Amino acid sequence: MDLLQSYKDDDEELDHRHEDQNPSSSPDSSPPRLLQAKSAAPKVDGTMLALTVAKASQALSKPIDPVQHAVAFNPTYDQLWAPIYGPAHPYAKDGVAQGMRNHKLGFVEDASIGSFVFDEQYNTFHKYGYAADPSGNEYVGDLDALQKNKAVSVYNIPQQEQKRRKLQKKKENEEEGDEDVGPSMDATEIENPATDTWLMKNRKSPWAGKKEGLQAELTEEQKKYAEEYARKKEEKGGGGGDKGEPVADKTTFHGKEERDYQGRSWIAPPKDAKASNDHCYIPKRLVHTWSGHTKGVSAIRFFPKYGHLILSASMDTKVKIWDVFNSGKCMRTYMGHSKAVRDICFSNDGTKFLSAGYDKNIKYWDTETGQVISTFSTGKIPYVVKLNPDEDKQNILLAGMSDKKIVQWDMNTGQITQEYDQHLGAVNTITFVDNNRRFVTSSDDKSLRVWEFGIPVVIKYISEPHMHSMPSISLHPNTNWLAAQSLDNQILIYSTRERFQLNKKKRFAGHIVAGYACQVNFSPDGRFIMSGDGEGSCWFWDWKSCKVFRKLKCHEGVCIGSVWHPLEQSKVATCGWDGLIKYWD
Repeated sequence: MDLLQSYKDDDEELDHRHEDQNPSSSPDSSPPRLLQAKSAAPKVDGTMLALTVAKASQALSKPIDPVQHAVAFNPTYDQLWAPIYGPAHPYAKDGVAQGMRNHKLGFVEDASIGSFVFDEQYNTFHKYGYAADPSGNEYVGDLDALQKNKAVSVYNIPQQEQKRRKLQKKKENEEEGDEDVGPSMDATEIENPATDTWLMKNRKSPWAGKKEGLQAELTEEQKKYAEEYARKKEEKGGGGGDKGEPVADKTTFHGKEERDYQGRSWIAPPKDAKASNDHCYIPKRLVHTWSGHTKGVSAIRFFPKYGHLILSASMDTKVKIWDVFNSGKCMRTYMGHSKAVRDICFSNDGTKFLSAGYDKNIKYWDTETGQVISTFSTGKIPYVVKLNPDEDKQNILLAGMSDKKIVQWDMNTGQITQEYDQHLGAVNTITFVDNNRRFVTSSDDKSLRVWEFGIPVVIKYISEPHMHSMPSISLHPNTNWLAAQSLDNQILIYSTRERFQLNKKKRFAGHIVAGYACQVNFSPDGRFIMSGDGEGSCWFWDWKSCKVFRKLKCHEGVCIGSVWHPLEQSKVATCGWDGLIKYWD
């Protein structure tokens, strides 16, 4: 109370002073001056409070930041769906968060007019000159045309109007036709469909009345070009025709005489040829080199049972047979392919053999005379050829083709008797197992498939994620195991029993064969396994311990083939892409 009384006394004192200073002032002359009232509350700075309130109101109006994980207030619908401004979003290249996208280029908002309606009005405006205003129930453009056409659009013309227009157009076309025909034309020409007059009158398109001019004879230059084009097309294989390229079959005998003084043929095996012992040894030194091929040698095969001759297939399109026991010279050359020879296969008695070439032909040759007995082709490249090893089925030919099929021919009739079509890639190998009742095939699809002979249904399918393509497979002499050359630089062993399981305890590695179909082979007693490699070496492993026994440097470049002699247990033949065949002891 004392404080209030003091405030009152102060006010009265101020009033008295004011009157003393202005004696002439009166209530009528000027309004009284009001002084600021004093408050007993402490003085407070409201700047920070004002800023906080302004910030809160700004936060309520601006859109949500998509980066923040928590929102401290209840946002409105407009805030949640407002477009994003400011710097680009850190988790998206174009500044739009992934959750905000409804299109591959970002966020697309709904338009106020549909695409069909827009197209309709756009085309109507360009045709008639008017269109509906999407913002209201008005029309813009040529209002006279609007009234004349009764406000139709290009998409809702009445059916009667459409019929009327069609009739009118047809009538105009007929009138044009009559004008073209003219009065001087004969009535018979107008009615005859073979004449130009009838064509002009009854034409239905801009091209109907035009007759192609008769083709004149080709000039010499044009004839020459056509012949050259046809020849090039033939060289390329005619675009996958039904048959392979025809080539004249030739043969040359290089020996002294085809029959000796006793009348025996040059392919007859020596009578004293027999195995010296049952124990095989690893070769150490080079004994002989056969050179005669001008390009790389792709496959070699010893004469069955005796091995007194060796057959070779080369990329120079030729197949040659060489003497092993006596002179060591080339005995006969077989020329019947126009491209590189891929594979060869002897019959059981060696009197005949098969050759498969990149010219899409499979040829069945007489070994002694060099005559082609028959030719087979499906228009695809054969990668492997095999005769059925049974004595009573030597007329059955199996070929693995580049079109994923295994084709079976009866060579007596020349007809295809079966097709095994399950692989997903080109077929690389065919190996008979289980007393020739089944066969195993490998392919570029990185799988093994087991088939019953004559039945085109897979009885066992082997495909694992870790498997690679297996371009060469060989059967162990005891027929219980298969050795498969895998392109991940190892040789895998599979059982030939019912389950065809991988033998995980036997694995032969150390050589580099990735990218090359190097042949794998066994010694006749089954104690050793051998393979060429991509660096020209021949590797020998012990079958029981799986350890490397010996490595021979055989060829410059790739050592693609290696075979063990069937009788002389310490001798091995190798072939390579240097065009040489080498004999090791």
